[in-house]
Amino acid sequence: MYLVKRPNGSFMPAYPLDAEEAKRFGVGEIVQAKVTKPRNPKFHRKFFALLNVGFDYWTPSAEYKGRAVEKNMDRFREEVTILAGYYDVVASLGGSVRLKAKSIAFANMEEDEFERLYSAVINVILQKVLTTWTREDLDDVVDQVLRFAA
Repeated sequence: MYLVKRPNGSFMPAYPLDAEEAKRFGVGEIVQAKVTKPRNPKFHRKFFALLNVGFDYWTPSAEYKGRAVEKNMDRFREEVTILAGYYDVVASLGGSVRLKAKSIAFANMEEDEFERLYSAVINVILQKVLTTWTREDLDDVVDQVLRFAA
């Protein structure tokens, strides 16, 4: 539920759907909430448009036991995020260590960090996938994807 802070310090539902959700609670009823300031949802969509462009142009060149390796968007997002430097180091029960992409969920990453991630992911995609493209080329295609989706 999205809320807007009013001049008197109270909060009110930001959108009609939020107002409907708020009707579940009675006047004076105490509720518990975890409050976060949301990131820009348009920029979040732009990030996924960027990932989709990179994923669409990426062709895996690996085989496993004579079988072609299939593309997987979740794995692609994880890999470019790790290569961009946004990862946690985790251990298994067997003692091995691996890298796990940081969560980009609104509650887990502030806007300024997300902007740095976006820029770093652009660099990864240009270095690993779209090696003949410029930053401007990629920005133009991402903007076209966003306009088409709107």
